[in-house]
Amino acid sequence: MSQQWSTVPNLPVPPPLRGMTTAFTEDSVVRRLSDILQRVFAENDLPKTAVPLLQRLLDDIPYGEIRPLPAHLAPDLAAWQANIEPQRGQNWLEAPWFFVETYFYRQIAAAVDHFRSGIDPFTSQKKHSLAVAEAQTYTLIVKLNEMIPQGWHKENFRQLLLADLWGNQADLSMWAAGDEAMPHHAAAADRSAHLLVDDATAVTQLLQNGLPQIDFIIDNAGLELVGDLCLADYLLAVDKTSTVRFHLKLFPTFVSDATIIDVEATMAVLRQSEDVALQQMGERLTEYVLDGRLRLLTHPFWTSPHPLWELPTDLRQTLAAADLLISKGDANYRRALGDAQWPFTTPITSIVSYLPTTALFLRTGKSEVLAGLSEATLAKMSQVEEEWLINGRWGVIQLAP
Repeated sequence: MSQQWSTVPNLPVPPPLRGMTTAFTEDSVVRRLSDILQRVFAENDLPKTAVPLLQRLLDDIPYGEIRPLPAHLAPDLAAWQANIEPQRGQNWLEAPWFFVETYFYRQIAAAVDHFRSGIDPFTSQKKHSLAVAEAQTYTLIVKLNEMIPQGWHKENFRQLLLADLWGNQADLSMWAAGDEAMPHHAAAADRSAHLLVDDATAVTQLLQNGLPQIDFIIDNAGLELVGDLCLADYLLAVDKTSTVRFHLKLFPTFVSDATIIDVEATMAVLRQSEDVALQQMGERLTEYVLDGRLRLLTHPFWTSPHPLWELPTDLRQTLAAADLLISKGDANYRRALGDAQWPFTTPITSIVSYLPTTALFLRTGKSEVLAGLSEATLAKMSQVEEEWLINGRWGVIQLAP
């Protein structure tokens, strides 16, 4: 790349959200984290050593002080203890919200001794989410199998892009699988009508001559991961890219965020399905992995509390090799914007100017962090729906060239 990239946003960064900032962030800390932890107790046969640690964690929410992690074997332990130090003396509502959420899941991983035990306390929820999405998964994969022999078609690509975006509505840290409150845009008209930013045409033009390498920063397992795999499968099968890399979480976090194990398990479910259409896709994906066209990667940064502009040198170099970076979901969007209180009309290119390559954000709104809206859209939305920022019904296909 000939362009010189900064390593911080081009604008002064506003303060980050905290649990005490808004009613939504306060509820997310006080109620939602407690509810998630109660489900960990209810759904797992926990090691005896984990129970008191998790109970203390529950008791600390929200007015207990931020604590160091218990001593355990983990590749990111020293880094995390250093991350915690500046927040010592603050409670869960005073510390930055993104730190608090990532810290919460890191404490759970420590309590179950994840790096030695391999325990994923959210396994049952992930499996259930894939099961309840069985019909949607089948429909999407049948369509994909029909599209691939046709080669590259702009409209087919748009359909897969929309499916991948709206799969982000299935977020287990917000709604339990099968919860009637979970939003979903089954109708094609809804999928386009609920876009706050639609840069799909620009993305299509970018792909017209193909891009050698496309990287995904993956968000949720379940239906959303199926959408990611379908989009990657299509781009590889119709020769719009040579290599796709999935950047995945180091350990189970945000309930449904995907790890390498989750991707491998999803591919196994497809391969072992009694349905031929699902088998075919599972076999294609397996071949991509075996021949190196689909690579599954992880890095401790993706489960850290840091904004995306604090990319470590090795990961920055890895991402710089991509011709397009597709960032999935709400938490990854929050990380990209530093979970800061930007005015919603701030140009996103001025914030993510630090990225070493072109980025595409596919994200449904489940937090009060947003940039890149037009004044007209912002004025319209303030009249349309009170909770439009957080209810998961509105999304963006947002390109930052």
